[in-house]
Amino acid sequence: MEPDVRRQEPASEPEARREAIATEPEARRQELADFLRSRRERITPEQVGLPRGARRRTPGLRREEVAALSAVGVTWYTWLEQARPIQVSPQVLDALARALLMDPTERHHLFALAGSADPAPGTRCPTLSDELLGLLEQLEPVPACIQNSRYDILAYNRTYARLFCDLDALPPEDRNCVLLTYTHPEWRASLGDLDETKRIMAAKLRAAMAEHLAEPAWKALLARLKRSEEFCEVWERHEVVGVASKTKRVLNTHVGELRLNHTNLWLTPDSGARMVTYYPADEQSRARLEQLYAPAPSAAG
Repeated sequence: MEPDVRRQEPASEPEARREAIATEPEARRQELADFLRSRRERITPEQVGLPRGARRRTPGLRREEVAALSAVGVTWYTWLEQARPIQVSPQVLDALARALLMDPTERHHLFALAGSADPAPGTRCPTLSDELLGLLEQLEPVPACIQNSRYDILAYNRTYARLFCDLDALPPEDRNCVLLTYTHPEWRASLGDLDETKRIMAAKLRAAMAEHLAEPAWKALLARLKRSEEFCEVWERHEVVGVASKTKRVLNTHVGELRLNHTNLWLTPDSGARMVTYYPADEQSRARLEQLYAPAPSAAG
């Protein structure tokens, strides 16, 4: 007589997908709760200017101390560490990251677990490792930079800094390709086909923004762009295009016309940060890039 063995049939692919979708928010909340708890327990009261006290049994900070440092309610913070299904704003996450003395990588992880965008524009992208910054230098005289999905220019090499305008002269918050295309005279003058570039950049931004409509940094950029009548006219067309490689004409003020092949190398799996390069399409452009990279001659003494 064969044994009575009950077998669990594997779930069909659609059922498995539905189960994964149903459990993902819970898994994220639990991971966020564990992460917050671990950061809280590693910090001593002295690190944040609090007295230790004689009867402290909790390793690190107490929940009420984190709540006070972050200006949030004790009950609400406790619910976070209990993985309760509550909404947390970017501003609260920012306060928690500061209170728990998180470094840039930990801060990025916190916002990722919460499914929220970091509102601090000065936060360094964790993708920008020293090795990657070194690679930008090694690519000289090929112009290269690191951009995020919002077209902020996060890092760049010497040749890229002189390709469209004097990028070093701009404050970090103005180093955005879409913004410069619509507002910066020297950047605009360097574009071989300004009208087409304006159309393409607005369409790329609209396509990228679909997943970030409520995020503060994206809304702030859009508000700045809408001060331009040119941008508003193009934006209202609701065109969308993806990121693609192509050959571009650049009218550089230092060395003249350049023909450059524009390429993208993705650095993250979510189509976020990428390395953008402009390698020469012909020998004349190659020679002119070398000239652009060369240090400016010093004035005779």
